[in-house]
Amino acid sequence: MPLLQIDATPLGPCLHGSEEAPLPSLRRALVRPGPIIVMTHGFKYAPGHPAACPHKHILALDPDIRTWKAKSWPRGLGFGADRPDEGLAIGFGWSARGTIWNAYRQAERAGLCLAELVTMIRRVAPDRPVHLVAHSMGARVALGALPHLRAGAIGRVLLLNGAEYGTAARAAIESEAGHAAEIISVTTRENDLFDFLMERLISAPEHGDRSLAQALPQRPNTLTVQLDHPDTLPSLERAGFRVAPGRARFYCHWSTYLRDGLFDFYRALLREPRHVTLSRLRAQLPDMPDPRWSRVLPWPRPALPAWPFLSRASQAGLSSGGITSNTVNQ
Repeated sequence: MPLLQIDATPLGPCLHGSEEAPLPSLRRALVRPGPIIVMTHGFKYAPGHPAACPHKHILALDPDIRTWKAKSWPRGLGFGADRPDEGLAIGFGWSARGTIWNAYRQAERAGLCLAELVTMIRRVAPDRPVHLVAHSMGARVALGALPHLRAGAIGRVLLLNGAEYGTAARAAIESEAGHAAEIISVTTRENDLFDFLMERLISAPEHGDRSLAQALPQRPNTLTVQLDHPDTLPSLERAGFRVAPGRARFYCHWSTYLRDGLFDFYRALLREPRHVTLSRLRAQLPDMPDPRWSRVLPWPRPALPAWPFLSRASQAGLSSGGITSNTVNQ
């Protein structure tokens, strides 16, 4: 069973569509070795909703809801191929319908529920790597779980156009679990309008706070990847990850998982973290995101040095088992 469907409920984490605690199912599912990847969605989804259930959409191996945004995250991350070491995918659903303010409040509660789920996982599989993947307001869920977990509970946290403030990220990073985890924020300037609207509609915890795209704290264990910076895709391609450019002329909230080739990169981040290290990525990728609105306004950009992503010696060593899309396409 490569995929478990679990929801945040008033009773705590429960199997989707029931009031059954997930611990027995976790014990059965975690017999299969490999990473444990917990995936969660953002605004407008709700478990069981006829048109917006995440378990029939992006969190499904084979989405039943047919829209242009319904791209299977589990398959993209290497699940469902019946390989003995593919690990376990967990789709974590929470109620994100209604107003944006209601969803923002619900995300905080869902973060507590996610922490409870991760604690269950660690009880069953204390030595297995556990990673989190979240899109949009799901970033608030993922970051909100970290302060309630022990150091080492989470390996990597992958945030895709995260709809949360830098202050919340700082609190998460400074927690025991956050200090030991690696947090990667994937952004594009295609999301500027959505970040702008969030900052106007939801009160910031601190005056002058910004969204994650501009305000993820810079720490040794954090990294911002701006996909539409002109130096990013060429750098990723030199590392073996050919990612398609964005399709939208100006704005797209879903580009961080819809672009062709991105899941090759994400699989590497989560399945081969010892090879695809933050230090290697940081050495090549742009160290500062472009300013907001730079897709529609001209901004001067200094030339960056064309550093090689890996030394020749490193490339030789990794070609037999490291940082290429072919090795993690499994």
